[in-house]
Amino acid sequence: MESMSVTSVPLSMPTVPRRRRAPEDVAAAVPVAGEKKVLLAAPRGYCAGVDRAVIAVEKALEHYGAPVYVRKQIVHNRHVVETLEERGAVFVEETDEVPEGALVVFSAHGVSPAVVRSAEERGLRTIDATCPLVTKVHREAVRFARDDYEILLIGHEGHEEVEGTYGEAPENTQVVNSPEEADTIQVKDPDKLIWLSQTTLSVDETMETVRRLRERFPNLQDPPSDDICYATSNRQAAIKKIAPQADLVIVVGSANSSNSVRLMEVALEYGAKAAHRVDFANEVDESWFEGVETIGLTSGASVPDVLVQDVLRLAAEYGYGTVEEVVTAEEDILFSLPKELRATLRDAGDASRGLGGRGRRPQS
Repeated sequence: MESMSVTSVPLSMPTVPRRRRAPEDVAAAVPVAGEKKVLLAAPRGYCAGVDRAVIAVEKALEHYGAPVYVRKQIVHNRHVVETLEERGAVFVEETDEVPEGALVVFSAHGVSPAVVRSAEERGLRTIDATCPLVTKVHREAVRFARDDYEILLIGHEGHEEVEGTYGEAPENTQVVNSPEEADTIQVKDPDKLIWLSQTTLSVDETMETVRRLRERFPNLQDPPSDDICYATSNRQAAIKKIAPQADLVIVVGSANSSNSVRLMEVALEYGAKAAHRVDFANEVDESWFEGVETIGLTSGASVPDVLVQDVLRLAAEYGYGTVEEVVTAEEDILFSLPKELRATLRDAGDASRGLGGRGRRPQS
C-alpha cells in the first residue's frame, strides 16, 4: 500500500482561563499588617490626542462605512485596536497595502511627507489623525531645517512618531536615543544646533540627555515650547508622587506604548518596590500582592479607563477595597476632529466638533 504524506496543520490552542490562587491563600503567604489600599493616579489614561484619533476612526466607520483602513495602530493599545477591528477598521503597515481610492486614516503618531505622497500617488482618500502636539513638533522641524539648523531629535529610533518627525527634514536631523548617545554624537556646526523630542519620553531622561548635549555644545538651542506633551508630563508627575508610598505599582498599557513603559520606569526610579505593566487585568499575577500594603495604579495615555476599572475590581477581590485618588493636575484640553471629517459631519448634521479630552466621552 502506498504511503500517504501527511501535512500537519497547526491548531491554535483554546484560551483557558487562568486559575488564580484564592485571596486567603495569597494573604496567608506573606501577611500584611496595615490597611490594604490602592493609590489611583489622576490624571491617567486617555489624553486629548488619543481620544481625537480614536473618535476619528469611529466617525469614519459611522459615516463612510467599513472598511476604513488605518496606517499602523491608530494608538498603541491592544484593546483599542481590537475593538476598532471588530467594527470594521483594517490596520495596515504601509499605504501600498490599501486598495487604490480607498479611505485611510493616519495614526495619532504622525507620518512623514513621503507617506503622504505615497497616499496621493495611489489616489487614497486620507484622514490625518496626527495628534496636534505631534504636528507642532513636525512644524518645528520644518522651520529649523529651513533656517539650516541641525536638529538633534531625542527619541527612540524606529518609533512611528520619530520616523514621522525625522521624515520632515532627514538631511538636517540626527536621532539621539539616550543620554549615553549624547556623549558621542557628532555635529556639523555646534553653533547652529537645536534639540527637539518625541512627545512621549521620560521627562527626566530627556532633560539628562539635553544636559549632556549642552555640556558638549553650549550653544544648543531649546525648542520654542515643550515638546513632551502635557499628558505624558502629568502622568509621570502623578506616579512620581505615588511611587515612594507604593509596595507595588501596576501600569495599564501596551508594550509598544512608549509613555506606558516610561511610567513603569519612572515608578521604579522614584521608589516603588516593584512595578509591572499589563494590558488587561487577567495579566496581573496575584503573587504580586504578597506582602503588599499599598498598590499604586495608573495607565498610559492611550488606555481607556474601563481597563483600569477591571484592575481595581481584581485588586478589591484580594482585599484592596480602599481606593484613594492622588490628583496632581486637572486636564480639560479638547481638540477638534481632523478637518477632513468635519465637513462630512456638518453635512450629516453631526455636531461632534470639539472632541478629545479626559472625561469627555464614555470609556467603554
